[in-house]
Amino acid sequence: ALTVRFITRRFIGDYDPTLEMIYRHMAVIDGEMVHFEILDTAGQEEDSLQIEEKIKWGDGFAVVYSVTDRCSFDEVMRLCFLINHIHSSPKRSSGSEQPPVIIVGNKKDLQFDRMVSTEDGENLSKALKLPFYEIS
Repeated sequence: ALTVRFITRRFIGDYDPTLEMIYRHMAVIDGEMVHFEILDTAGQEEDSLQIEEKIKWGDGFAVVYSVTDRCSFDEVMRLCFLINHIHSSPKRSSGSEQPPVIIVGNKKDLQFDRMVSTEDGENLSKALKLPFYEIS
């Protein structure tokens, strides 16, 4: 839903969250036309080779968890570690910078179902030295 909203500027409430998709989109960012290819993994990785290949594919990452799902929050640190580890590997081109990574807590409007506090997200982002946003 987050990716579809970015691309269409509309909220689509009815979608299959287990479906992996690649979205292509053009947008003007800071006066420059930017071509996006966004891989929405849907968080369904079953083996580490699959997720490693997807991390190698990316140039930037939004690690998204649901504030209503503690397990999704618990995966954030592992995913951020994998991104850092894979992109600092000697096999990658030398001198390459770490990709931009942000942590995003989604569904902040569902206060009655909240299992992860804003403070938990802020503390994790401070520990990992990454930007943090909570959205709906």
